[in-house]
Amino acid sequence: MLTYLDYINQLNQNSHESYALVNPHTKEEIIRIPECTEDQMEEAIQKAEKAFEKMKSMPAYERSEVLDRAARVVSDYKNLFAETIAKEAGKPMKYALGEVDRTVQTLKFSAIEARKLEGESIPLDAAPNGAGRDAYTIFEPIGVIGAITPFNFPLNLVIHKVGPAIAAGNSIIVKPAEKTPLSAILLREALVEAGLPEDAYHVITGDGPRLGQVLLRSNVIKKVTFTGSPEVGREIKSQAGLKKVTLELGNNSALYIDKSQQDRVKDIAKQAVTGAFSYNGQVCISTQRIYVHEDLIEAFLEKFKIETEKLVYGDPLDQTTDISNLIDEPSQERLLKWIDEAEKNGAKVVAGGKQLNGGLQPTILTDVKPESKIYKEEAFGPVVIVNTVESGEEALKSINNSQYGLNAGVFTNDMKQALQFGHELNVGQVLINDLPTLRFDHMPYGGRKNSGYGYEGVKYAIQEMVNRKMISLNYKF
Repeated sequence: MLTYLDYINQLNQNSHESYALVNPHTKEEIIRIPECTEDQMEEAIQKAEKAFEKMKSMPAYERSEVLDRAARVVSDYKNLFAETIAKEAGKPMKYALGEVDRTVQTLKFSAIEARKLEGESIPLDAAPNGAGRDAYTIFEPIGVIGAITPFNFPLNLVIHKVGPAIAAGNSIIVKPAEKTPLSAILLREALVEAGLPEDAYHVITGDGPRLGQVLLRSNVIKKVTFTGSPEVGREIKSQAGLKKVTLELGNNSALYIDKSQQDRVKDIAKQAVTGAFSYNGQVCISTQRIYVHEDLIEAFLEKFKIETEKLVYGDPLDQTTDISNLIDEPSQERLLKWIDEAEKNGAKVVAGGKQLNGGLQPTILTDVKPESKIYKEEAFGPVVIVNTVESGEEALKSINNSQYGLNAGVFTNDMKQALQFGHELNVGQVLINDLPTLRFDHMPYGGRKNSGYGYEGVKYAIQEMVNRKMISLNYKF
């Protein structure tokens, strides 16, 4: 039986303190989590360094098979993983089950890419003095990777770092979010059951800033991959020295609905409810800003409001639940303040806007000014703004008027407009005739501006977890 208890007990042997892990919905204690010491992190780094010797010599097909077997283990324990996510993150089961499915896919993609890491042939005779030589490149794993992961996808965002690391032949240490460590531990147990060497993947629980500093100071750690706030991301990048760094940071995804969508506007409105309010909007690519052409605004808002008010608040373990409590009270308080500020700046509350136990009613705001925090910052909650625009050009300008640049979407039947948005939006991913709240686990995924540095997506993450080496053979020597 897969369990996180044995690993937690193991950490407890050397940890003198612990903290209560609380269910965001019931506010009840789930378990006490070890507050690991700096020495425990150092020990994990040393063990991972030794495990790297095994990992780098493990043939690609063996690494692939481990990942493939792990996908089957996670799938076999799907309900256990989903219930763990629902309890520690407060994520409704329908979304928690979807996260487990995505994790299985990410493991499978990692298994495939482990067999495909190929170099290239270099024609050295293209240079005047290069004749008589054959050259080619290979990729080598970099070593021990440090990963710092967030609460909102406590399983799939962990495997997006762990899967590529293993596929490339590295070892990895995960420092999960304090509020959601159990999923990362269960994932480790699944990989070990699948044949991964015990010390190739460690989970160290506790305070992020304190334990993160150990990763940053260590010369053994060759790369740090972080998902979280821009403020912390900048700190990490400034202290990382010569380590490789990948940063997935903030965002406030925007969507434009063009006047050419008059026949589909109600269907788009229904889709946008999912984009704005899935997992209470606590999603990096949640649809936060919607710009609707003035010809369609009335029809869109009417349907959008009706569908939003159908969302069901309840226990995350109930599969009929759409909306649950936010991860903590400070998040709730912040959002209520931002809504109030927007109203004072002239915005109108079309739906929601009120506290709902430990959560927030799904909230629709219109006529929101760019200077309002709910417009310019990342909400990370069930709040969406709907502003009217007179043209696609105005929408394009408004979408780009942001400190962030991860995903953006546009619904249009105008091919010229679609291509213009594709080329001129200053974001990492442009989704034409799709919501910006869309990610496939094998696609390149990275942001611009304050949204990040480097790329995830299995194949692309692997490329940032290896070193390229060129080998030349002088066959006329």
